[in-house]
Amino acid sequence: MTRPSDVPLLSVRDLVKHYPVRGKGLLRRTAGDVHAVCGVSFDLYRGETLGLVGESGCGKSTTGRAVLNLQRPTSGQVVFQGEDLGTTSSKDLRRMRQRMQIVFQDPYASLDPRATVSSAIAEPLRIHGTYADGGPERVRELLRTVGLNPEHGNRYPHEFSGGQRQRVGVARALAMRPDLVVLDEPVSALDVSIQAGVVNLLEDLQEELGLAYLFVAHDLSVVRHIAHRVAVMYLGRIVEIGDRDQLFDQPAHPYTQALISSIPVPDPRRERERAKRRILISGDVPSPVTPPSGCRFRTRCPKFAQLTSDEQVACVEQVPELVDRGQGHPSACHYAEVIPVV
Repeated sequence: MTRPSDVPLLSVRDLVKHYPVRGKGLLRRTAGDVHAVCGVSFDLYRGETLGLVGESGCGKSTTGRAVLNLQRPTSGQVVFQGEDLGTTSSKDLRRMRQRMQIVFQDPYASLDPRATVSSAIAEPLRIHGTYADGGPERVRELLRTVGLNPEHGNRYPHEFSGGQRQRVGVARALAMRPDLVVLDEPVSALDVSIQAGVVNLLEDLQEELGLAYLFVAHDLSVVRHIAHRVAVMYLGRIVEIGDRDQLFDQPAHPYTQALISSIPVPDPRRERERAKRRILISGDVPSPVTPPSGCRFRTRCPKFAQLTSDEQVACVEQVPELVDRGQGHPSACHYAEVIPVV
């Protein structure tokens, strides 16, 4: 894609988020840490969508919330529009929150069932003290923008369908005219027939308003449709990142290859052919409290099982760096190899 600027809107470096595990008993001492996010780095540009994908529990949503400082990072740096969020005062952070918003996975849980839709959308305007300056008209405008009837603003969330409720969530996120929106699995709770409408709405809004999206999802088909670049996460780390078409057509990391090979296709004949070449992952995801040494994917990696014992030493002892090893985009695998997944 053609970027309007070489300066990232959002720059994340070595982001870490650990959660303490408390023991039982009166003192409840810390027994360990859940390694939710471990050294994640990426840039996001204005008007761009970065898809963040991986299995459940890999740290995608935690990354999105840590970027917005909704969950304070354990360490690392998040720079938004040139300002380091880690060193920003509470007053300045409150001001900056107007420029960055989030749409949650469950549209019903993210809306107050006792408040009308108009009240929910107007809430950011009231919090930031701008509702008195044309607030009611701004709410009606937002409802029209997301494809809802402004006359239905006096209804409550339970009177809308799931897709309509998610549109309300999008409208609320747009109330303060943000530059960055974190989309935390925004269509995973919706029927397939409804997903397309919401995804198309997000694309139209991005083109119209120049928004940057951090799109968290586990549905690779949706990500391939909407994202410009894709970052694949496994057990708290990014294992591969690159332009959408290059990553889907020429995946270099064994985990990415397994994920892409599992995407179903609507053609029965092609699906049977794909099933013969499907890359299967064995075993369970290791505990994030005690992740494996070296490469975290090695305990389930089909390539690791084919290596000699001497070659396996690197996987066991060394954490693979996220670098380009000649495949055209960075991947975190000592033995990265492009395997087209048709």
